[in-house]
Amino acid sequence: MTDGPMTDISRILTPVVEDDVEVAVDRTLRPKTLDEYIGQRELKANLSILLGAARQRGDAADHVLLHGPPGLGKTTLATIVARELGANIRYASGPAIERAGDLAAILTSLDERDVLFIDEIHRLNRAVEEILYPAMEDYALDVMIGKGPSARSLRLSLKPFTIVGATTRAGRISSPLRDRFGATYRLDFYDLADLTAIVVRSARLLGVELSPDGATAIARRGRGTPRVVNRLLRRVRDYAQIHGDGTVDAATADKALAALEIDDEGLDGTDRKLLAAIVQKFGGGPVGVQALAAVLAEEPETVEDVYEPFLLRLGFLDRTPQGRIATDGARQHLARLGFDVPPPRRGDAEQPALWDGTAVPDIGPTTGSTPGGRATDPPAG
Repeated sequence: MTDGPMTDISRILTPVVEDDVEVAVDRTLRPKTLDEYIGQRELKANLSILLGAARQRGDAADHVLLHGPPGLGKTTLATIVARELGANIRYASGPAIERAGDLAAILTSLDERDVLFIDEIHRLNRAVEEILYPAMEDYALDVMIGKGPSARSLRLSLKPFTIVGATTRAGRISSPLRDRFGATYRLDFYDLADLTAIVVRSARLLGVELSPDGATAIARRGRGTPRVVNRLLRRVRDYAQIHGDGTVDAATADKALAALEIDDEGLDGTDRKLLAAIVQKFGGGPVGVQALAAVLAEEPETVEDVYEPFLLRLGFLDRTPQGRIATDGARQHLARLGFDVPPPRRGDAEQPALWDGTAVPDIGPTTGSTPGGRATDPPAG
């Protein structure tokens, strides 16, 4: 069996925002305060202390770095930080700040205690990053005036501010930049209970009549990501409006999500295509990410950042030094869906391990060998 046609070019289950309409809807559903924010309990507790202390002192809060998979609420938390501090917030993106002058213009326009949110901060230009170091550490901006022998450096003072950086690839942030953040928090995937609470809250804001089992049915397929469950809720709402009375229960949610080719485990057509490629084309693996990206017509980074995290969490995929391997759980899931699942190609278990005593047969003493078994030159004469 081959999988059905892809839903559309913008995957329903992608944690990435696809268009301006979705951005506008997301903003209406975002919590405004830490109390409204669901999930990430340890992060919320630590962030509440940091912001509360800064607010009592009347100072700018320490710079905050948020990292984790997309769609978990990093932008929402940055907005909450500014709101909790009673300050304004400016939004920027690492790739959009192309020159040092662009960053200088943003920094000099900030008022005292303002928050600057930089999304994808790991993609900052290196020259721009150098300008950011003294700005974060000393609230100062070093500007070069003139060129050649007559050039001189001028230091401009900045008003105290807070940078909130967000990244999906914390390992790509340089050490000097990472060290200048006073607080670093990782956002983890949400559990079923938190996702269900998010669906219930979003349904209330959207005016959707939602049963408890309908909320659970949507949350179970939400891939641990609030942005995904909110998108699924809107698609299920549309289905219930056209094919029912507008009420979303478990049966309606199951039918709507099945029409979107989203299975019970929360996998869509692209996820199944990836697993089927490993199982059918590459004998279960191992296979390199470059080969998988070519099969999916995607960039390798997209495969690593968007597709693999959820499959790894489900236990459907393993990463090894040799490449990606489809697990027995993935093979069973594909078989239940009617896919052709050939036996795995791997036969490593039949080969003796290098550290096993049976790996190297005893071939007896060798002429001129040392006690350690190392061959030497035959004796002279």
